[in-house]
Amino acid sequence: MTETLVQETPRPGVVVIRLNRPERLNAINDAMLAEFHRTFAALAADTSVHVLVVTGAGRGFCSGIDVHNFGTGMLEATDPAIERLRFQEAMAAVPQAIRDLPQPVIAAVNGPCVGAGLSLCLAADIRICSTAATFGNAAVLLGLSGAEMGMSYHLPRVVGTSVAADWMLTGRTVSAEEADRRGLISQLVEPERLIDCALELAGRIADLAPLGVQLTKRALQVNTDAAGFAPAIELENRNQVISHATEEAAALRQKWSQ
Repeated sequence: MTETLVQETPRPGVVVIRLNRPERLNAINDAMLAEFHRTFAALAADTSVHVLVVTGAGRGFCSGIDVHNFGTGMLEATDPAIERLRFQEAMAAVPQAIRDLPQPVIAAVNGPCVGAGLSLCLAADIRICSTAATFGNAAVLLGLSGAEMGMSYHLPRVVGTSVAADWMLTGRTVSAEEADRRGLISQLVEPERLIDCALELAGRIADLAPLGVQLTKRALQVNTDAAGFAPAIELENRNQVISHATEEAAALRQKWSQ
């Protein structure tokens, strides 16, 4: 049976996770949901992995939840509220797992990125996309809340509250060009260059000292919501002292001093 996630290691320290249901634009079914949890748990414990790239097979990144191919009765309106809550918690745990990974995560958005797919994309540390990519929040179009899987937390922090409200309240399709203009992504490239650009970026990060990179990721996450400048500086000071004491940092300092 075809795996719903395909894992590749194109170079030491870099792992590519490819959502692999191209016939459904990589919509998430129960098998993929389970594979997400297993895969991210394994990667979190793998010290040989320094950077993760997430992308989609075929012409889509992820079109959200596959409502036609999920666990029996899981998405039916007649389900008890507690069962629906457990489902939402399981789905929300995926972007949480991405955010909790010690390694930086690059989302290489190759096509439609909708609903749960947008939530996965937002949980990544860096987002690049091809000109063929589109973004959207589909839940509100189905009569549901447009706030799910961390979207109401991440999106306003990335694009601002007004733009986030526009996208989340209307559920409209956002082009790659608009996403770039609004700051959702860091690079906009032609489709044939997307993976190469993602791997180039991942390689540059993977060549750095892993602890320094991981502490930088955590500081960015924590200080986005810091109560003020003083606690942000306190965290930065602590991280610098910790990373300075490592052999990797000493080797890099010697390299750059030559």
